[in-house]
This record gives sequence, C-alpha cells and structure tokens, in this order.
Amino acid sequence: MAAKDDDHHNHGSELSDIQLRVRALEPVLTDKGYVDPVAPDRIIEAYETKIGPHNGARAIAKAWADPAFKQALLADASAAVGTLGLVSRVGDHLVAVENTERVHNMIVCTLCSCYPWEVLGLPPVWYKSAPYRSRAVIDPRGVLADFGVTLAATTDIRVWDSTAETRFIVLPMRPAGTENWSEDRLATLVTRDCMIGTGLPRLPAQGAP
Repeated sequence: MAAKDDDHHNHGSELSDIQLRVRALEPVLTDKGYVDPVAPDRIIEAYETKIGPHNGARAIAKAWADPAFKQALLADASAAVGTLGLVSRVGDHLVAVENTERVHNMIVCTLCSCYPWEVLGLPPVWYKSAPYRSRAVIDPRGVLADFGVTLAATTDIRVWDSTAETRFIVLPMRPAGTENWSEDRLATLVTRDCMIGTGLPRLPAQGAP
C-alpha cells in the first residue's frame, strides 16, 4: 500500500526522481556543512537575473543588427555566442533556428527538460510539463494558440526536440519599425518565449524608448 502511495505522489509531481532526491539531500548536506545554505539561492538568482534570458536577448539583438553575426549564429550557435563570452557549462551544442514568413520554429524536450540555460535562463514550469512536451509535437499550432500566437495557415511549424547533447534557440523575425535601433534597444524586444518559439518579440512600442 505504501508503494502505491509513493507512486501516486511521484506521478503528481512536476519534479523528476533525481530532482526529488536532490531536494531531500540538500538539507542533510547543509546540516553536515558540505553545502553553503545560500549557494543554491545565489545560483538560481544568477540564472534568473544575470545569465539568461538576458544573454539570449543580446545574441538575438546582435543577429538582427549584424548580418555577419547572424550568419555565424545560424552556422554554429555555440561558437557565435562564445564570441560574446557565453560558454555552456554542460557541454551541449547550441543550434539556432530562424523564423521566417514561411516557417515558425518551436522548441521542446519530449524526454525530460533539456534546455539551454546559458542563453535562456531557468526553464519555465510549463516547458517541463508533460502536456507541453506531448502536445508540442502532436498539435503545435494548438499549443501556440494557447500562448496567444496565431500564425497564417500557410506558415509551416517545425518542432525541434532538444537532447542532452543538442539544444536550440529560436531566432525570431525582427519586428518592423526597428530600423536604426541599437543592439541594446533591440534586446528589449526579445523575450524568453520568443526564443523558445511559443511567443513573438515585443512590438517596438513595448520596448525601450
């Protein structure tokens, strides 16, 4: 009976078995002095406020403003973002996929929640959820509609499945009316969701003046 209760509990949680074990071990290791109690919070804060998605926005803005960097990003995103001082800490290969009038790209990880933290920050809860991971593949247009994104019927939607080795970032279309904008100003239009493909960039009126 207890085993069944444990199974039910795990299936109702968004956390993986490994994440549950880490959560259980953390207070034990902290009590024994192996882990600085404030270190995990500092790491989370860094990813939320300093590392990404601000880094991804910088890369996208540069690609919009600099054709040579855009070519480099699409050819080898890992190397391109490396020139900005951004290096993956988990050794994954980053691939940039470009949105156009004819093609819209969306990212998912159907097996777990592989995600390019260095350029997108912490993954949102919905990205790790089973409904998103399954529906993004089966009904991507419906998922986009749930996020408020309506595309033309003629637009092809391509879904890219991340792995531990290969992760993706979407290069969204540059909003009209942003000619002569600086990279810093362009970066204010870039959102995490538009780099996942479940959103669009902000309109110029919504960016920095």
